[in-house]
Amino acid sequence: MNNIATHEGGCLCGTVRYKTEGDPKYVGICHCRYCQLRTGSAFGISVYFDSGQVNVLQGNTSLKSFKYPTESGRQSHLQFCSDCGTTLLWSSQWRPSMTGIGGGTFDPPTFWYKIEREVFCRSKAKFINTDVNNQFDTGPVYTPLNEEALRLKGG
Repeated sequence: MNNIATHEGGCLCGTVRYKTEGDPKYVGICHCRYCQLRTGSAFGISVYFDSGQVNVLQGNTSLKSFKYPTESGRQSHLQFCSDCGTTLLWSSQWRPSMTGIGGGTFDPPTFWYKIEREVFCRSKAKFINTDVNNQFDTGPVYTPLNEEALRLKGG
């Protein structure tokens, strides 16, 4: 009997659906300005898998991309539904073999995963309180090119 955990999810309109196989490599809450802008909320929840563990089941042609450079000079690549705008998947040059998935896009029970770390707490909204033990002012591997590049630094 196969005991590999699988989870499915998708976008708001249902056009794009995905499936994951196996456990995530790690899960984190991010308060950086990119995640705040990407989600339109106070933070983002990222559930990271090896890219081979993530399969788009339907709506692949409806996925649109947006790439942008971060302060570290590394590219980030967002994929979102062109019909409803839900950001579903992302990758970054600093984790090229991994795919991040928006934590709120999994089907119920949506929040089945354990949060392991909280990053960019320097721009965390004052009304957000968590019980996450591993908290960082920035990210564990964050190295901006220069201070002038910190236009999205936040609070």
